[in-house]
Amino acid sequence: MSDDERLMAAAIALSRRGLGRTWPNPSVACLIVRDGALIGRGVTAVGGRPHAEPQALLEAGEAARGATAYVTLEPCSHFGRTPPCADALIKAGVSRVVAAMTDPDPRVAGNGLKRLRDAGIAVTAGVLEDAARESHAGHIARVVYGRPHVTLKIAASADGMIARRGERVAITGALANTAVHLMRASHDAVIVGANTTAIDDPLLTVRVPGLEGRTPLRIVLDTDATLSLGSRLVRSAHESPVHVVCGYGAPPDRAQALEAMGVVVHRVSTNLYGNGLNLTVALRELVKLGLTRVMVEGGARLSQAFLERDLVDELVLFRSPDVIGIHGVPALASGSLTDDLASPRFRLTRSIIRGRDTEFHYKRSR
Repeated sequence: MSDDERLMAAAIALSRRGLGRTWPNPSVACLIVRDGALIGRGVTAVGGRPHAEPQALLEAGEAARGATAYVTLEPCSHFGRTPPCADALIKAGVSRVVAAMTDPDPRVAGNGLKRLRDAGIAVTAGVLEDAARESHAGHIARVVYGRPHVTLKIAASADGMIARRGERVAITGALANTAVHLMRASHDAVIVGANTTAIDDPLLTVRVPGLEGRTPLRIVLDTDATLSLGSRLVRSAHESPVHVVCGYGAPPDRAQALEAMGVVVHRVSTNLYGNGLNLTVALRELVKLGLTRVMVEGGARLSQAFLERDLVDELVLFRSPDVIGIHGVPALASGSLTDDLASPRFRLTRSIIRGRDTEFHYKRSR
């Protein structure tokens, strides 16, 4: 790797530490380097402010004058709740800025880099762009598609089952389960369907030592607002936020009872003939909350619906070597998971051994 690539790789690694914590803003990282030494670094703070660049410049101090700034996303050039980061870099007197990618946000979209060039600063763009786009996938999805980036997680047996009918069974082992909790911590929200809450009564928190405070927003897609008031989600709503997205036809008394327990209720349209929520509209509703990265954790009907509507950007499959057999519940409500993953829509990007299980990562080809 060149020096620029090596330092940008370090910046991208730093940016990923903030995933799930900086929404509605992307988790951007900035490194200030002078004479080969790192003199300042910053990453978007929890809640989205302050931005990475002013934090890195503050740490570098006067030494930033004549230094090089490495940023994972083009510095902003517009006035929002904070002044433009491009202006902060100009004022600090950096001599060069290396950016991994331009910002697709139309308020920036090349203007930040232009402002730097106009100020006499040398600019290099596109260094490790593919890696940066992966890190900033949530920001890109929100700006380009008007919805959050969607990661679908499925844990399935060797024969494609996610459960055994009438019986609770652990599909994957401890290492894979820990990996799922780490995935939750890197997303803004985790989504489940009404059937999953009724059958499994999940908590959907992050239960990894040291990361207990990284539990994402917990969301139930529940057309008729059937979520039990005695469920673990509802009972813990005051400790960690829970949102229910239901249809306009959901009984008002059910929605009011949930709200009285601290659950936030959203109403969106359903599909034609009332066949479940309109998922595209539901995701747009989540964008209004500022969410950029959401993780869908089943069950079979919800996974099928997201795949059928082509709303999955990334699919993570935890495959167990065990076989459940004819009494199992298929991973998808109809159709074959193998067929979906074998289609040109998805490409396998990596696999990781987790004890007896294997974690497969697929990306939507666009």
